[in-house]
Amino acid sequence: MSLPDKQWAQVVEKKGGPPVYKQIAVPKPGPDEILVKIRYSGVCHTDLHAMKGDWPLPLKLPLVGGHEGAGVVVAKGELVNEFELGDHAGIKWLNGACMTCEFCRQGEEPLCPNPQLSGYTVDGSFQQYAIGKAALSSNIPKDVALDAVAPILCAGLTVYKGLKESGIRPGQTVAIVGAGGGLGSLALQYAKAMGLQVVAIDGGDEKKAMCEKLGAKTYVDFTKSKDVVEDVKAATLDGLGAHAVILLAVSEGPFQQAAGYVRSHGSIVAIGLPAHAYLKAPVFNTVVRMINIKGSYVGNRQDSVEAIEFFARGLIHAPFKTVPLKDLPQVFELMEQGKIAGRYVLDVPQ
Repeated sequence: MSLPDKQWAQVVEKKGGPPVYKQIAVPKPGPDEILVKIRYSGVCHTDLHAMKGDWPLPLKLPLVGGHEGAGVVVAKGELVNEFELGDHAGIKWLNGACMTCEFCRQGEEPLCPNPQLSGYTVDGSFQQYAIGKAALSSNIPKDVALDAVAPILCAGLTVYKGLKESGIRPGQTVAIVGAGGGLGSLALQYAKAMGLQVVAIDGGDEKKAMCEKLGAKTYVDFTKSKDVVEDVKAATLDGLGAHAVILLAVSEGPFQQAAGYVRSHGSIVAIGLPAHAYLKAPVFNTVVRMINIKGSYVGNRQDSVEAIEFFARGLIHAPFKTVPLKDLPQVFELMEQGKIAGRYVLDVPQ
């Protein structure tokens, strides 16, 4: 297959941005890499953090952002056996890992101390052609719509991993904080598909209607509730609290509340990353009630396979709106204003 020398991309040339829509060279895959012709790329809030250099990670500059890229394999290195030309593939946040450290050997490659992160430490999917390590890229079934599956590569995978990390079992109750948001709506669907009962926690009647439509057993509106802790407990079996709490909130307050309504021997899983926030819980209650408090990051290779499989079976529907790649700056503006419902997916020119 003949490949062009140049391609269109959104390039962050200086910390803080904005991204510049320009032509750059088409990269060539290394021995263990694939080159994916990107058809669609979701836009995640992490992409905005990347442009601003908000996190204590080495920021590549100039940078092509994006880590929810779905497309077609058009070239591959000589060591790649996982993909053939023409296969559909996904470029995710975890672009590469050393595969030799203790974490990688145990299938915990997201914890690798030397990761390659799409759209942060290496160029990502806001371009026509993107590179990914074959071992960490996702195989996408050819009967799955590439625009619809793009948000699953980060948002869907992240919440699915959090539910697995909670240790919750079918029939038990999970409280999802921020259930009416983009991540929350996916977490609710994965929870339902896993046979869990969901107590959705968020604010407003619009989010209530959406959560109930997606299968929430109960909706607790924190803007109207006089006592969120008691309302959540009342919605659970025997009033003993949720077996697990999934924290997707963008503010610190809910992180402090969770210990009040999680069931004894239950799990609190922090996924959301509110700025400068801390997790706090009473030591006495945490000990005598044997509460498990933990964080959950992105999923590993097997988690990715499972998250996509749930989607391919028609059990997960991520609401999204498609706009051209050139409109990325406007998407970032809406994101900063808090005006995005669901996910924006960039249509990459072919």
